[in-house]
Amino acid sequence: MEAAELRCTVAVEEPLPGGQAPRRRVMRGALVLLGRNELRQPVLRVVGGSGGAALSFLLAGDTVRLFTRFAGDGRATVRVGPGGAQVLLSDCPPDALRRFLRLLRVKVVAGPRGAPRVPRLLDRPPPAFALISPLQERDLLCGTGRLRGGEEQGQRPAEVPRAERRPPARLSAEQEAVLGAVRSGKSIFFTGCAGTGKSFLLKKIVGSLPPKSTYATASTGVAACHIGGTTLHAFAGIGSGKAPLEQCIQLAERPGVRQHWLACQHLIIDEISMVDGKFFDRLEAVARAVRKRDEPFGGIQLIICGDFLQLPPVCKVNEETKFCFQAKSWRKCIHINMELTEVRRQTDKTFVSLLSTVRLGRCTEEVTRLLMQTATNRSERDGILATRLCTHKDDVEITNERRLQQLSGEVHIFEALDSDPMLVKLIDAQCPVGGRVELKLGAQVMLAKNLDVSQGLVNGARGVVVGFESEEKGLPKVRFLCGVTQVIKMEKWVFKGPSGVHLSRQQLPLKLAWAISIHKSQMSLDCVMV
Repeated sequence: MEAAELRCTVAVEEPLPGGQAPRRRVMRGALVLLGRNELRQPVLRVVGGSGGAALSFLLAGDTVRLFTRFAGDGRATVRVGPGGAQVLLSDCPPDALRRFLRLLRVKVVAGPRGAPRVPRLLDRPPPAFALISPLQERDLLCGTGRLRGGEEQGQRPAEVPRAERRPPARLSAEQEAVLGAVRSGKSIFFTGCAGTGKSFLLKKIVGSLPPKSTYATASTGVAACHIGGTTLHAFAGIGSGKAPLEQCIQLAERPGVRQHWLACQHLIIDEISMVDGKFFDRLEAVARAVRKRDEPFGGIQLIICGDFLQLPPVCKVNEETKFCFQAKSWRKCIHINMELTEVRRQTDKTFVSLLSTVRLGRCTEEVTRLLMQTATNRSERDGILATRLCTHKDDVEITNERRLQQLSGEVHIFEALDSDPMLVKLIDAQCPVGGRVELKLGAQVMLAKNLDVSQGLVNGARGVVVGFESEEKGLPKVRFLCGVTQVIKMEKWVFKGPSGVHLSRQQLPLKLAWAISIHKSQMSLDCVMV
């Protein structure tokens, strides 16, 4: 019955006669329940935190209105009856809110179909309130009831969205165990080789926690963009962390930065292998000082993810560095270590075994022989070349610029539309595509966003530019290795900037792909040259 229950902050606004301002009641930590009364009518019940007073609202399908534009941020509104009360939900775990709204939409707003039920005799009287039954497959298949969309949605009354009729991707048993540990409140580090679904699980974790007290971060801007968060350095507000501790504490005490430290109850850190151990120790000390609590990390629950067998911390020449797990405070901060072992990205068992062996640095003669055989592989197919993996971004830029110049024909330039031109450097750090994209006919390109997973148009899909539209924007036409040829339109990325402000960039989801750096290659690639 999980979908019929929601724990969040609720504000109830009830209209008063004579044009008076509506009466408003705010209940923090309230329990919102979707059920039926003794007459089998749908009811929305709100129970105040710590067993406070309960409010009940009768839900008639034709008078219920949903405002769901900000559901991804954990906020939604249910309006009951014409000019009736409003139940404003906030600080909900986004995934739980989506499930709740889905149940409300299909069971109540869409309503029962067909002839009305004939009342039947019961052995005992029905309960005064019972949670509504979970969704069945028939509910999803028949979900064609009309929904009165709120003005915030900016859409006409619509059918139950098609995407909501598809069952969501399921977590594996390993992933469920990690999610369960997170929900228990323990600080956890989980790892696994490439393709075990770490990023997928991390998004599920973000969606299962209250937004106001959860901060999703990563060691790099691109990784942070993938989970809809910000960089760990931007959250911490202490720069490189190499200044004396007292100075770092002063930096973290600044308005805005301090507010984040105090509000944070769950701190998510992705790509932990690239975070220096000394920086982690400094963060732990700053957290205790700013929050004025002696527990490890100032009492913040840590949810840490990454693979220490991949990329190490970035350091300057001759500079000593150590992994995060070598930090002095690591053992007292992390309660549970878990590993995902089921590879879900590849199905070729020989290839998976080879990758695992190389990851552990155990290159046997057999592994060496298999790898050397690939030297004769034909890398070009349909005019699409293999992408060269480079260790330094300077090599990537030089390679891509030189190969683009070698192509004949006109250069087509596409400028990004940024939400705040003053924060271009910050947007550049977090967005997977640049503010300026230059293309020519024959340019080797790579998709930087999932456009249509079913067709293979996913982040990392390789292609070649085969033309440009004749219209004003001159959008590029790209032939991809998956066999699809498509005109690529502008896409939008949204991510968090300083002080929780949302930043955005609108740009072509393409980047030149003769070469790519190892740090930017954290996705499935069609063909690479190592």
